[in-house]
Amino acid sequence: MDISTYLEPVILEEFDLSANTGRFRISEVIDTYADKHIFPDLENVDIAIIGVGDDRATLNKGCDNAPNEVRRWFYGLFSHWNNFHIADIGNIIRGHQVEDTYFALKEVVSELLKNNIVTLIIGGGQDLTYANYLAYENIGRIINIASVDPVFDLGHDEHELNNKSYLSHIILHQPNFLFNFTNIGYQTYFVDQDSLVLMKNLYFDTNRLGNVKANMEEVEPMVRDADILSIDISCIKRGDAPAVDKAMPNGFSGDEMCRICRYAGMSDKLTSIGFYELNPSFDENGQAAHLYAQMMWYFLDGFSNRKNDFPESDNQNYIKFNVQVDNFEEELIFLKSKKTDRWWMMVSAEDMISQKYKRHQYVPCSYDDYQTALNQEIPDRWWKVQQKLM
Repeated sequence: MDISTYLEPVILEEFDLSANTGRFRISEVIDTYADKHIFPDLENVDIAIIGVGDDRATLNKGCDNAPNEVRRWFYGLFSHWNNFHIADIGNIIRGHQVEDTYFALKEVVSELLKNNIVTLIIGGGQDLTYANYLAYENIGRIINIASVDPVFDLGHDEHELNNKSYLSHIILHQPNFLFNFTNIGYQTYFVDQDSLVLMKNLYFDTNRLGNVKANMEEVEPMVRDADILSIDISCIKRGDAPAVDKAMPNGFSGDEMCRICRYAGMSDKLTSIGFYELNPSFDENGQAAHLYAQMMWYFLDGFSNRKNDFPESDNQNYIKFNVQVDNFEEELIFLKSKKTDRWWMMVSAEDMISQKYKRHQYVPCSYDDYQTALNQEIPDRWWKVQQKLM
């Protein structure tokens, strides 16, 4: 498929790069689609950046201008890696209807996935997560999604797809390719009780902001379990990212978000990440755009440290721990990587139908989960996955 038909070049002349050249800045090492007659050769590309300037399904009008504002800062950062190749393949051509933009993004991302290229999306509204999800349907892959967001984006009108209801449309979409959804950092005073009950009944993972900030190390297995990471800029406190109307006084700090993005980059499972809802008209001196650029940089830094560390294909590099919990017939099996010291739990499923979920039987966890089992308690992560596989 020729995905260039869905994309338009980046106009580099809009960026002031003349003073930022030399010493391996990203603008010099990235292969950018800047000439409509010369599309980057993707054969040896590991990561592709896509801009999507569409704000028609969000009340946050103006976020369509974010892609180039983020690039303006991103291109001036220094590259410290030589073990992967990155291309900026331009911006999705805005369709006549927002559904046309969704279709174009879905087709581009699915083609990149087929070629084992990790996709980095700069939005636009967070509703684009729905189009990103559809790309995995195109290749028949059952996936997990993680979202860093102060709310769940379930919406109230099942017929209207927008940045506040995209998750409901993913859940209700048939055929369904969503195995698990993890929210990171919801703020309870913005979430109604019915939404909390629904997430619990679906065995989805919800993590309050205060709990996450108190133990940031626990974010790593949350992100490591995801195929898609979707980030809403409103998850960041206003002091660090003043780039949305009614920005939040509470939220993650900039350095915490950079840490989360580095975790995402390090995950061998994660194949796409989206940065959404940044509105340059509310930004102050490009502060939030600069932060998004740094978060992208940390994602790349994490990617440079991937270790091909996933137990499904190779059990030789893992130490196996069996834990017997009192009054529980099944032994709990933990795996610890010899390469990275990271932990997984194995959740069995005897039903042959569940073989399509085989990849999800290896559940990223932490040393705390292992300690929980040693203390004769079943970790929550194990229970939730077991319920899905039954």
